[in-house]
Amino acid sequence: MVEDDLLQVVRNGPFDVALQAAIRARGLTLETLQRRLRERRIHVSLSSLSYWQRGRTRPERADSLRAVRGLESILELPRNSLITLLKPPGNRPAGTWSLNEIFPTPGALDLLDEIGDRVDGRITCLSLHDRYVLGPDRDLRAVQTRAVLQAQQPGVDRWICLYHNEHGVLPTRKDASRCRVGRVRTDEASALVATELLFDRPLARGETYLIEYGFGFTPPGPPDTEEGRGFRYPQHEYLLEIEFDPSAIPARCYRTWRPDAAARTAEETDLRLSSSHTVHVIEFGLQAGGYLGIGWEWD
Repeated sequence: MVEDDLLQVVRNGPFDVALQAAIRARGLTLETLQRRLRERRIHVSLSSLSYWQRGRTRPERADSLRAVRGLESILELPRNSLITLLKPPGNRPAGTWSLNEIFPTPGALDLLDEIGDRVDGRITCLSLHDRYVLGPDRDLRAVQTRAVLQAQQPGVDRWICLYHNEHGVLPTRKDASRCRVGRVRTDEASALVATELLFDRPLARGETYLIEYGFGFTPPGPPDTEEGRGFRYPQHEYLLEIEFDPSAIPARCYRTWRPDAAARTAEETDLRLSSSHTVHVIEFGLQAGGYLGIGWEWD
């Protein structure tokens, strides 16, 4: 590839295509790239380099972005040429992704409109813990959520949660602790449910509130091989836990993620089951549009 053609590819992107083209044009192996980065005191795994050039993951963390700047120099590319390709598309203000971009099925806005009195912008979630319980038939039995909320305006007295099951199965049970279930709206065709959770009092501005809620399925529940959550707003802390039945242990578990709603979801890291048959991931400072999940293979 001649230099002008390479620069054209790098200008147009996407990131993975540009990176792969530059590596080929310079005739370098991933091992050589890793070694040259290490010489600059930048450490990155061969698997990460491979995933980046194949588009399976995108570098987003500070240390990964430092590696990208190193790659620009090693590959003799214009400064910021690769970094620029990692920016979110458009001029979207930080922290604003629509519900349609995050939620995997249509109808969510309609259900929220039926409930009314949305709390968007009036309350934020500081800490979120999702726990999924799998049964002996490799099926989903329960979804449990624990959330620490903070009022951004005085008088907030509710939280509205949305749950969707991609296998088209609506939950048969709803649970709530430290709050009570208010209005519930469902879309059977999409297996979508919106639930209003009422606090025991209106909150003062800046006050925090802890709630727990969940959904359950009559056995056997829907089959399951991945769970996770996308975020409309930046999330300070997110903990995701999967609990397996001792008689149905997966062959492999792995972390899945994407940095924003425009990127493809990718596998990243294998996870090890604990002695209690659980696996978890925790992340701090997730950006709006991000997604964090856990996938597993039964065989």
